[in-house]
Amino acid sequence: MYETLLFAILVGFVAQMIDGALGMAYGVTSNSVLLAMGIPSAPASASVHTAEIFTTLTSGVSHLKFKTVDKRLFKRLLIPGVIGGFLGACCLVLVPVTIIKPIVSLYLIIMGLLILRKLFDITSHRKDTNEIILGGAGGFLDAVGGGGWGPIVTSTLIARGNDPRITIGSVNLAEFFVTVSEALTFFAFLGIVHLEIIIGLIIGGVLVAPLAAYTCKRLPLKVLMAIVGIAIIILNIRTLYLALI
Repeated sequence: MYETLLFAILVGFVAQMIDGALGMAYGVTSNSVLLAMGIPSAPASASVHTAEIFTTLTSGVSHLKFKTVDKRLFKRLLIPGVIGGFLGACCLVLVPVTIIKPIVSLYLIIMGLLILRKLFDITSHRKDTNEIILGGAGGFLDAVGGGGWGPIVTSTLIARGNDPRITIGSVNLAEFFVTVSEALTFFAFLGIVHLEIIIGLIIGGVLVAPLAAYTCKRLPLKVLMAIVGIAIIILNIRTLYLALI
């Protein structure tokens, strides 16, 4: 148990460091590692989202304090995100593991590629994004993949020409409610599972939060993004291979 707790602290530490530097990928990173450890998809996602309640609450309150939240965008993402998260969590619990695990791994590989894609700054300036559909899809895929709300919703909105600061603030505040929806759904189906992993992820994330903000200013962003994207892809190619053989 203690070995698992220490490892989870390390995972939470690394994932929060990445999230603090990129503004996304906490869930994708930590869930990829948990899947690679052999933890089934539903308990892995449940553990990640239970731990994320604390980090997303802190983030959301901070953005409110600094007035980087667009209330209109927040409201348009909130309800569909919560509903999508609930449906995604139900899907992950009810669909057989042998079917869902390779799908989740493939999805996380795509998330890794999306992070690498941002290295090349391939952006568009259209503002015709349907936030309601985007929020629903982001919530659903976030629950199924154990992460992805930020890479999907934030990246899409910024790529469409939205103000980055306001977008990040609005999306992060909505993420707290989406995460609570997912965590409660998992709890209703599974109860509290892998408590040592949840505690470890929380401890690791809380310990590194200040350092992550500092590191964000020091490390070359593109180098960090490349490392994260490649690591996620490699971890999930391995998981996908093991799930299919």
